Amino acid sequence: VFMTSSRSQLEAKLAAARTRLILEQPFIGALVMHLPLRAADTNWCETTATDARAIHYNPAYICGLDLRQTQFVLAHEALHCALAHFARRSHRVKRRWDVACDYAVNLLLADEGLRPPPGALLNTAWRGLAAEDIYPLIAADTAERPLDLHLFDGDGGEGLPGLGLGEALPGALRERTAANQAGPAFLPESELGAESAAMASSGALERSAGRASPGSAVEVPPTGEDLATLWKTRLAAAAQQAAQAGRLPQSWLRALDLLIQPQLPWRALLARFLASVARDDYSFQRPSRREAEGTSAGSGQAILPRLASAGIEVVVALDTSGSIGEAELAEFGAEVDALKGQVRARVILHACDHALDPRGPWVFESWEPAVLPAELKGGGGTRFTPVFEWIERERRRPDLLIYFTDGEGEFPEREPGYPVVWLVKGRAPVPWGERIQLN
Repeated sequence: VFMTSSRSQLEAKLAAARTRLILEQPFIGALVMHLPLRAADTNWCETTATDARAIHYNPAYICGLDLRQTQFVLAHEALHCALAHFARRSHRVKRRWDVACDYAVNLLLADEGLRPPPGALLNTAWRGLAAEDIYPLIAADTAERPLDLHLFDGDGGEGLPGLGLGEALPGALRERTAANQAGPAFLPESELGAESAAMASSGALERSAGRASPGSAVEVPPTGEDLATLWKTRLAAAAQQAAQAGRLPQSWLRALDLLIQPQLPWRALLARFLASVARDDYSFQRPSRREAEGTSAGSGQAILPRLASAGIEVVVALDTSGSIGEAELAEFGAEVDALKGQVRARVILHACDHALDPRGPWVFESWEPAVLPAELKGGGGTRFTPVFEWIERERRRPDLLIYFTDGEGEFPEREPGYPVVWLVKGRAPVPWGERIQLN
């Protein structure tokens, strides 16, 4: 009887947490509802875990949390999935990546007023940064541990072969879990509410077998389905529903735009913009006498259209205020050199911190290699206005201006009459023009 009562209380608590998320945080709540809740073997799961298909939880751990902390851990797992952390690790070391992902998720949830449990990683200095931006800030030999287990790389727990706990979680979590073994702590029925108790008793929560109950709103992705695409669709749908109801926080809007829109490497985006301004078009201009010799065009016949290319002028500005490293400048310069030949671009290069480098500009014709100067002067504050003032003073109208920067500086008050692409290192916004994230 006690075991049945304990399980019933636990299920009611989880149901209450999900219900309150739906009512108080509908955007996050909608994401949580896509993940079945599965009680896990305590031998491998000390807290919670996710494989992007379900939330696995240690019953004793959940019993030791209050209702708001339970909301946090459910939302924590859902955001790992919605933000596709399982598909974004790439070459990065798993342990550092897991820690970076936890910092990113926990800051988002804390900013929404959710209460983190003991051991959650938080650093307000990293607010607004994505996991990719936080990763290089994590020490390679960090002793930090994520709040949960990330089962994204073929590891598994109950029914998922190959997982062992491996490394200990933070001491506070271990002590909390050990204390829970002595006796589970449950919320009073009065705090759970009649609606949550009804959800638990009607079978809205999944049992340890891990299968959704008939008629449940929770869905389990089919094996082998593209989870990244699936979660991207779910994220967009949840955001749209919350926005229509006026319940999508402003802090999420820009982050969601970056996540939902197609993400391309900066090289591909830069190449696309250069190609878009290249003046390749069909021409009816009469060919030269040499070209016309031996052809019908020279004997009074009709002139057929032909593809003609005209060179373009691109101004490239390098932020030398000290935030851009030499390796990044060299990589950017090599990419510009590779692209300029493809679109027949004449490149005018400026280096600028708070003022233009007096040795510039450096001019490279389409047939010349664009090589960065051996030494670029800078290190002062950042002002973008000198480059735009130089263009106006010289009465130029470039086909494109590419500014390589961290985005922190003084912008011109008005947008110029020519296209501007900002290749930005970091998360700073730009007031106008096209922004490409350096990734």
